[in-house]
Amino acid sequence: MKVVFIICIIIVIIVLLLSVLTTSKAYQYKHTVDPIKKSDDEEIKEQCNKEN
Repeated sequence: MKVVFIICIIIVIIVLLLSVLTTSKAYQYKHTVDPIKKSDDEEIKEQCNKEN
């Protein structure tokens, strides 16, 4: 019975360590966002505003 309990504790510790490592690595990941492409109407408005 003690052997089963010790094996269970070891498995729990391994799973906990893997979870912490995975979460830590996920927070270190740098996300990038593509810029929003402007529509033709917005570009025309900006050009008109610059000219005035």
